[in-house]
Amino acid sequence: MLSAMIDFTNVLLAALLVGAMFGVWLFLNPAGSDAVLYIALQQQGIKGLDTTMPALGAGTILATIVAAVLGRGDGTRFGLLIAAAACLVVAGLITRFLNQPINAIVMTWHRDAPPANWTRLRDEWWRWHLIRLAAGLGGLSLLIAATLRRGWIG
Repeated sequence: MLSAMIDFTNVLLAALLVGAMFGVWLFLNPAGSDAVLYIALQQQGIKGLDTTMPALGAGTILATIVAAVLGRGDGTRFGLLIAAAACLVVAGLITRFLNQPINAIVMTWHRDAPPANWTRLRDEWWRWHLIRLAAGLGGLSLLIAATLRRGWIG
């Protein structure tokens, strides 16, 4: 029963985490945005997500590791969960060391006077976000596969 509750919590947290990443991909795509719109949207997104997402990511990684420990009797499931945790750790490291430093810079910008290099930083942030999203989707997919392997769904 404990293992099933951990799995449920884990899938829920991962779905929220990767869903938020996917939402950012849909909503904050900078293609065609001028500086005023980009800065306004990005700063609002940073205010709402810059602390929530890392906490959600840490909880998801922890739940995935706990699920792996509890599922270590099934080598395939264990491997899927460890791979899922690795993907989520990669997404977290990208967030912490690549996206968040750019976020801190963007928070200093004024919409009326964007810096000359705003498009370079915008594009760099976006590239890292796409890689982070791919890692998150990989982690969620592996987690779902491990959960289905357990057999409590379906």
